[in-house]
Order: sequence, then structure tokens, then C-alpha cells
Amino acid sequence: MALIYETKIFVLESHEKPEISREEWGHMKISPKVDVSDRTELSDELAIELMLFSIVCWKAFKIAMKNRWVEIWRINYQENWNWKPHLHIHLYWRAITATKQKYWDPLIPWNKEWFEKLDELDILEIQKKIKKLIK
Repeated sequence: MALIYETKIFVLESHEKPEISREEWGHMKISPKVDVSDRTELSDELAIELMLFSIVCWKAFKIAMKNRWVEIWRINYQENWNWKPHLHIHLYWRAITATKQKYWDPLIPWNKEWFEKLDELDILEIQKKIKKLIK
């Protein structure tokens, strides 16, 4: 995982092997630094912080990726703990220009080695937008 942004409570990472290629959609993950199995174990403060952080991330992605020539229509949030019982939220953005998986279709993850992951410039742009929004 490539670190994108970190708060006192949460970590935002980009998948090194995304389930969806960046030009179609995109794939990132928010994880709390405390070990909880699902959102019901979060304190009220952490639950509110998770919601606010996910909103900031969505806004930042949309602006940053448009600056990187990927027009985002919306973000899908998916809470998983498939491999380890640890809360993490996947953020899949949906590009308006998607040709393989249209933005109105359900997500079909592929885990293909050839999928394009976020590059360093994408990550820098997202970091800049998050910092600006958090202020």
C-alpha cells in the first residue's frame, strides 16, 4: 500500500494492486489506527471523524483526479474485512469516461496485475487537495 494521507486517527492508502484501473475507476482504502473489527466498535468521536475524513477524501479525489484528466462521477464506499477482522473502508471512484466498467454498472473487481495504480503525481495532487480541505 502507498500512503496518501495520515491523520492522528486514520490512514488513507492507495492499493498497489488495485481492483479497478485508475483510468476507469480507482481504488483506495481508509483504515483506523486502532484495531476494531467493524464500525460498531468505534467510539462516537471516531465514527464522526471517519465520516468527516471520508467526505474530505471524496472531495479531494474528485478535484485532484480532474486535474489529472480523470473525471470522477461518484465514489462508492465499501466496508470490508475479508482477510483480517479489521475495519477498513474501500473507496472506489467511478470515472465518467469509463469504457470497461461504466459508472452505472456494479463494481466487478478483477485484481489484474496490469491495472494502472495511482502514480506519484496523482498522490501528490490528492495530498494537496486533502490538506487544503482540512484547513
